Amino acid sequence: MESAIFYEKPFKIKPIASFPTYVAFSFANGFTFSLWSTQAKNFVSGGQGHRSELAFMVSNEDQVRALRNTWKEFGVRIEQELHEAVFGLTFVALDPDGHRIRVYMPDKDQ
Repeated sequence: MESAIFYEKPFKIKPIASFPTYVAFSFANGFTFSLWSTQAKNFVSGGQGHRSELAFMVSNEDQVRALRNTWKEFGVRIEQELHEAVFGLTFVALDPDGHRIRVYMPDKDQ
C-alpha cells in the first residue's frame, strides 16, 4: 500500500503493522491510525467513493499555506486548492491510495 510510505513522512514514525492491504501507526498518546485497502480479502463497505477524510489542524493560515506548498513540491495531488471554508483557510490533498487529507486551522470565531 503506497499510503504507508506516504504517512511515514508527516508522522515521522514507522508503522507497527504493515501488510499489502493494511497498515497501522501507533502514537505515544495511545491513538492508532490504520488504513485498509479496498483490495483486501473480505473488505466490506456499504458505500461508493470517498466517505471520510483525515484532517490535520494546524495553528494558523501561514502553516496551512506552507503545508500545501511543501506537499505540492513533493508531488502530492491537491484535490481542492486553498480556499476559505466556514471555519477558515483549508485545502484537501489525496494520498497515493486516494484517501482525502484536509489541512485546516482552528475556526477564527471560536
